[in-house]
Amino acid sequence: MSTRTVDGRNVPAVGTWVVDPSHSTISAIARHLVVSKVRGSFGEFSGTITVAENIAESSVSLTIEAASISTGADDRDGHLRSSDFLAVEDHPQLTFASTSVSPNGDTWTLTGDLTMRGVSHPVSIEFEFLGVFVDPWGNNKAVFSGSTRIEREEWGVNWNAPLEAGGLLVSKHLDIELEIQASLQS
Repeated sequence: MSTRTVDGRNVPAVGTWVVDPSHSTISAIARHLVVSKVRGSFGEFSGTITVAENIAESSVSLTIEAASISTGADDRDGHLRSSDFLAVEDHPQLTFASTSVSPNGDTWTLTGDLTMRGVSHPVSIEFEFLGVFVDPWGNNKAVFSGSTRIEREEWGVNWNAPLEAGGLLVSKHLDIELEIQASLQS
């Protein structure tokens, strides 16, 4: 059985679920010129979701290769990899390690430490567990969808440029979106 019910909620089976990067996305969205959105996705990452018998004891860990950021514009991607933003030469990875998981109405709150540029701060990710599905090869895939908003300056990502009409070129906050498929390990 790949799911179970705890306190009336459908949850994944106990075990270690490994993130499938070829069927998952981790994206960051920033406002550009105050009104438009620029989306970037990380192409290389790995992670595990350890589901415990007691859901509150479950954990999540993610490692993201900072240099794998892609926005569809080579010049912008290069700037994002520079010391103005991700500083990939000195800090090649971003990491997330959970500290708690708890129900929040129809969703869940995953709290943990996000480390970027060598700086760690707690973040809370609101997520939905969308269920477990069997792919055409018989693999159980747990599916999760989550999001959070961070203030990038808390991690030392301060670069910006003022606009003539007011405001800043790049928003101070980033919206992070996660669409995760994970496979149960035997």
